[in-house]
Amino acid sequence: MNILFVCSRNKWRSRTAETIFKNSQDFNAKSAGTEPSARIKVTSKRIEWADIIFTMEKKHKQRLSENFPIEIEGKKIIILDIPDEYKYMDEELIEEIQSKVDNYFELNV
Repeated sequence: MNILFVCSRNKWRSRTAETIFKNSQDFNAKSAGTEPSARIKVTSKRIEWADIIFTMEKKHKQRLSENFPIEIEGKKIIILDIPDEYKYMDEELIEEIQSKVDNYFELNV
């Protein structure tokens, strides 16, 4: 399963999520940001690649809807509700991402 993690600048939250899940046997993980200054920007190709998209905040889902309305049609987009208050690979951030992502899959098996 292909999972795309999205935040604003793809420096801390979504990048951490990609790092956590990229070596998983169950998932292929990528990440991207919605801002022009993002390390890796969200593109049509990344959205089309993804089976599921996890956004860190509601505003990221809104930006995807505004900028990629055709590409996200029929895509499962889940808001993790993780605020921008962590650094890359912060221990609390790792725990929060793992907990919320794992919880999503447990509820939807």
